[in-house]
Amino acid sequence: MEINPLETEQIGIKTLEKRLIKSKSNRSLKIGLPKEISNDECRLSLTPGGVSVLIANGHEVYIEQDAGKQANFSDQEYSDAGAEISLNAKDLYEKSEMILKVAPPTEDELELLDEGHLLFSALHIGNTTEDYMKVLIDKCVAAIGYEFIQGEDKEFPVVRMMHEITGSMAVQIAAHYLEKGGDGPGIMLGGISGIPPATVVILGAGITAEYAARTALGYGAQVFVMDDNLAQLRHLENALDRRIITATANSQYLSSALEHADVVIGAAMVEGEQAPMWVTESMVANMKARSVIVDTVIDQGGCIATSRATTHSDPVFSEHGVIHYCIPNIPSNVARTATYALNNVIVPYLLAIGDAGGIEECIWKNTGLRNGTYIYKKHLTKKALSKMFDIPYRDIEMLIASQI
Repeated sequence: MEINPLETEQIGIKTLEKRLIKSKSNRSLKIGLPKEISNDECRLSLTPGGVSVLIANGHEVYIEQDAGKQANFSDQEYSDAGAEISLNAKDLYEKSEMILKVAPPTEDELELLDEGHLLFSALHIGNTTEDYMKVLIDKCVAAIGYEFIQGEDKEFPVVRMMHEITGSMAVQIAAHYLEKGGDGPGIMLGGISGIPPATVVILGAGITAEYAARTALGYGAQVFVMDDNLAQLRHLENALDRRIITATANSQYLSSALEHADVVIGAAMVEGEQAPMWVTESMVANMKARSVIVDTVIDQGGCIATSRATTHSDPVFSEHGVIHYCIPNIPSNVARTATYALNNVIVPYLLAIGDAGGIEECIWKNTGLRNGTYIYKKHLTKKALSKMFDIPYRDIEMLIASQI
């Protein structure tokens, strides 16, 4: 097949369609795609191409009017793919048994959830409340968090996709705020002949950090990566041909690195838990004036003491003379790319649920969905969330085995 480089964003879903279009599933699912209304969220979980795959497998898809507008997908595209356009969220929730969101439901959206609904969405642990959890538990909603889905290969596929985007964008964002137009000191991220490059310090050595490092190196910056996991640091050094400088994330090295940093990318995290707080306020106070912090894990509480969540409409604030960019949903700014990425991960899981005959049957077999479930049959099923909110939990495998 000849590939047109101008159509590269379509290649992933075309490949997905060829692999997944087949005979009807064992059970027809009623899948709802409401319009995102929170936190400047512009992404969706399904593209029109993903909808066509689901329709071909016998499922029904409902999408709220203008839900895809901010990701540049029209209602007509979804309609042509076989989706039914719902005029409002209430109508969509009533027709659907499965709700696909990106951001967690707002208070108004929680009211629309009924017993038996299956909720697919991110959880954003840093902003989640005990009341939110209790509402889902009381309503007997089965809830699957994108950030918890983990396959047998120990990978977090949704998280990985979004972290790749976040890491690349974090450096792009920082480069803008180093410029005078971004109220920065007027520094170019990559140096030129006779002028040294900017110094980028990346906290963490996971996927976000790797893609941030790759992008920063591409700009020509000097890159330091810090973590408390030596194995991850070694892996990243080898992956990047030792073009980065690594150091253990202890107080001494952190303080020294931050004093010399032009950019700090906060990417220290533990999957499914609150981010570790590595940088103290005094460390930030000792940073260069007009240097830039991009805290990419603010949705998990942030790894920098002075961070607080911002929005795409009001993205930055200054603390101790340091510019802070702390948006929880950075990939939303490239909503179309991010929607393709989400779609390519989520569609196979939806087909697996249909093939198994429903979520109860599917989580027996599907490791990713079983790990992704955090509320099931009126029980919290994640120990980390239980500790965070002091709510009792039951192991998901025990719940399945006991057929509660």
